[in-house]
Amino acid sequence: MTVAASSRSDDESPLDCLIIGGGPAGLTAAIYLARFRLSIRIIDAGQSRASLIPRTHNHAGFPGGITGLDLLGRMRSQAEEFGVDIVSGAIESLARAETGFVARSGARKWRARSVLLATGVVNNRPPMASDLHDIALQRGLLRYCPICDGYEVTDKCIAVIGTQTHGHNEALFLRMYSADVTLISPAGGYALSSTERQRLVEAGVVLQDGPCEPLTIDGDHILVPIPGGVARFDTAYPALGSAIRSELATELGATATDEGCLVVDPHQRTTIASLYAAGDVTKGLDQISHAMGEAGVAATTIRNDLAAIAPLLR
Repeated sequence: MTVAASSRSDDESPLDCLIIGGGPAGLTAAIYLARFRLSIRIIDAGQSRASLIPRTHNHAGFPGGITGLDLLGRMRSQAEEFGVDIVSGAIESLARAETGFVARSGARKWRARSVLLATGVVNNRPPMASDLHDIALQRGLLRYCPICDGYEVTDKCIAVIGTQTHGHNEALFLRMYSADVTLISPAGGYALSSTERQRLVEAGVVLQDGPCEPLTIDGDHILVPIPGGVARFDTAYPALGSAIRSELATELGATATDEGCLVVDPHQRTTIASLYAAGDVTKGLDQISHAMGEAGVAATTIRNDLAAIAPLLR
């Protein structure tokens, strides 16, 4: 069941596991842990990137594709079949405690023997009005994941907005789908190595200086302002990086990469005892299938680690 943000108290025994984040990783872990008959709860801020996906075609098992909201809805329903509570809210702090951890959201708090972070990341958006951004995303005029949907832009006129190695890599990746790819620097200058620039030129990728703001829509095209005019594209990919939601762990001292991704062992343990992480908040392939796989590993590890402390008897 989905529980209203104000309806839960902390006057209960510590949970076996508190899951922070209700995207594909958090929901998959919840299904596993509930079926292991552990006491769990999900605290979900409702900001999963999966909810923004108009339709994914590379998630196995859904011929014709499935929308992100539909996929999340199905996963929530499946978790609820096993009694999982999903509480709406954002965890503001996480602290060590005698019983494991205490998580707080406003006046509410939850105690748990273990915590799984499935908090994901936030894409850095291009300069664009918020309402137009959402429309462009739904219509496929703006896309964030070439691994997910590069196939859908085959032979289209594609803009990649970005610089440095990330922009270089994304432009070359999309070049295998279309001969019409332009890499646009959002602020002028690409910060490319001579080798990267040469590879782009040899691949036929057009290099275009910015600035390129704000992006707008005209019919079936996305418009990107450039010096001297406005360029029209069938779709645009922002390659502007992302903000990793790992601060709850790093504030406890968990090790993270320079980008902010949590470092985990092969069993999804962070460097903090009893604190686990799965999905895009860790370093790896930002794909739903990958997040779900990590969640299955994390949930099984959590069960086994708890059982090593004391037998799980019912």
